[in-house]
Amino acid sequence: MTLPNFLIIGAMKAGTTSLYHYLKQHPQIYMSSMKEPNFFALEGSNLDFNGAEGKERIQRWVRRESVTNLEEYRALFRRAASETAIGEASPMYIYSPEAPYRIRYYVPEAKLITILRNPVERAYSAFLYMTRDGREPLNGFSQALQAEESRMRANWEWIWHYKHMGFYYTQLKRYFDVFDRGQIKVYLYEDLRADLPCVLQDIFQFLEVDEAFVPDTSLRHNVSGVPGSGLLPRLIFRRNPVKTVLRPLFPQGLRQRISVSLKSRSLVEPPPLAPEVRRELLEVYRDNILKLESLIERDLSGWLN
Repeated sequence: MTLPNFLIIGAMKAGTTSLYHYLKQHPQIYMSSMKEPNFFALEGSNLDFNGAEGKERIQRWVRRESVTNLEEYRALFRRAASETAIGEASPMYIYSPEAPYRIRYYVPEAKLITILRNPVERAYSAFLYMTRDGREPLNGFSQALQAEESRMRANWEWIWHYKHMGFYYTQLKRYFDVFDRGQIKVYLYEDLRADLPCVLQDIFQFLEVDEAFVPDTSLRHNVSGVPGSGLLPRLIFRRNPVKTVLRPLFPQGLRQRISVSLKSRSLVEPPPLAPEVRRELLEVYRDNILKLESLIERDLSGWLN
């Protein structure tokens, strides 16, 4: 049975959801229906994560959204037919210490794609995302950063590791240590913002599919922000039985477009990151960013301003 021959490995809150949907449109690319199976990070795990919602609810959610068994993982790709490139997008992979070694074991020739975002901006975006969905119980980003170590000791799910997820050099070097450099493509979030068509064309070339294909990139997926006031934003971003009842009534593609459109319209501009928090995080990341520059051979001075 089929296994993927390429993976989007991260980073979280750096445009991977949008990239997944853009690649999925290509007729020569098959993307797993489950966007983030997380198999190579969680194989054999009992998924005993904790979190703000409580251990039982977090475990139910993670089990519903993740695959830990090889046969179930293979089943995600059973409908792949004549597609040249077969992949999935689990941004947890870049953060997982085990993922690169499991990937090498199961799919040693796989091509790996990662998007890196300024780690300060990425951390704040993740906080806003969790706040947007009602999953962050603390009101301030600074408070959440102070709580991070204790949350990690309590085995909170990885998405709450706002600061720790930004040490890209440490994370990416694990991949450069076990894979040929030619198997790894590293993009910056700024690349997507500056020239998305060029990035997509480069990815198509990397995956050896038709470079001339132009996907619909009009929708931005999984954006962060602050929900506006009123009933509609609460219905859209919080878990509720209404969405569960309505979900089967709409085809997946239409449901996706409606969801993205409603979410975009219901968000307002978030407050800017406090300058003192930005400076503090920059100093935490500075050495890691400088090492990352050499590893990926890109100028990252803009991240340090």
